[in-house]
Amino acid sequence: MIYPLASSSWGKEEIQAIQNVIDSDMYTMGKHVKQFEQEFADLFGSENAVMVNSGSSANLLMLSLLKWKYKLQGDIIAPVVGWATTYFPICQNGFKINFVDVDPNTWNIDVNKIEAAITPNTCAIMPVNLLGNSCEFDRIIEICRKHNLMLIEDNCESMGAKYNDKYTGTIGLAGSFSFFFSHHIQTMEGGMILTDSKDDADYMRSMRAHGWVRDLPANSTLYQKTGNAFDDNFIFATPGYNLRPLEMSGAIGSVQLKKWNGIMQTRMANKEYFFSRFANKSWCRIQKEIGDSSWFTFGVVLDGELKGKRPQVIEALSKAGVQNRPLASRNFLKQPVMRDLSFIVSGEMTAANDIHDNGFFVGNGSQDIKEGIDKMYEIMSSFV
Repeated sequence: MIYPLASSSWGKEEIQAIQNVIDSDMYTMGKHVKQFEQEFADLFGSENAVMVNSGSSANLLMLSLLKWKYKLQGDIIAPVVGWATTYFPICQNGFKINFVDVDPNTWNIDVNKIEAAITPNTCAIMPVNLLGNSCEFDRIIEICRKHNLMLIEDNCESMGAKYNDKYTGTIGLAGSFSFFFSHHIQTMEGGMILTDSKDDADYMRSMRAHGWVRDLPANSTLYQKTGNAFDDNFIFATPGYNLRPLEMSGAIGSVQLKKWNGIMQTRMANKEYFFSRFANKSWCRIQKEIGDSSWFTFGVVLDGELKGKRPQVIEALSKAGVQNRPLASRNFLKQPVMRDLSFIVSGEMTAANDIHDNGFFVGNGSQDIKEGIDKMYEIMSSFV
């Protein structure tokens, strides 16, 4: 495979971290998860971090926070290009998805279409920082303040991205992160939520573990412990799930954070080379950067001479060992699962339809991929 979608950033240190957990005989979340949470919060300048077993679970927990703690009801505005588990937790918590088209250049929610989508029942906006690229948060925050809307971020693909020198995932009430194999850091499975509210963090800590209070600090305002472990360990204070992460994932996360600067340096070098080959071509569009992207992957929307030729291009790339896949969820309204979801469609989905028909992405990661980028360019330019 000359150009894989993802590559491992693991070494001997991660294997040793796993062995250390095995030797401890403590597998569910414990000291390693707590250590990783603190290190992660410190790295991104947030007051609190809550680790869960996946980025999808992080989205679920944030939306459950809006339902149960904040007692919100109604519809939540979200971009029509995102990921499946951007949308499912909205409906699973009794909200309606209010779909808005994306910007044709950034592929994030089109901020010029948000206000027209607001209904009397709109209670929140959930932008997706797609493929490492920040949304235009100045406009989004202005709209939220004007209309008294909550703001939470699906930041699962954008660890390390910045908008106006502030990390994405720390801009709204809460933001989600994913540590799946293809993401910026890899903890087998795993996810995180960042929030500056201690009360919100405690509420989510309770929800992630059945709703019980045993993992809460003694000074939590959610529940005042009695000091009697027999009772305190089996008090349920919130509606809950089992979204607990493994100790192995926490231990690996701490090791991965030590490699963070090196991982990002390689990703940025790959980005510069990708742009040197594919920027300003008449036959494709690449993602317009907002703020400082962390370049999760490299998206392409075929244009000009290649518009409508995606099947042929994908076949050629795949045969040459250039792995590829659809650009996120594409236009999610075209997915068959929509028959089971509650939603509103606000306006035309012109940009999303173009992405659906002509878009795809290729990988980025912690390895030098210049050779793969060259092969991709050679194949695509041969169609022109």
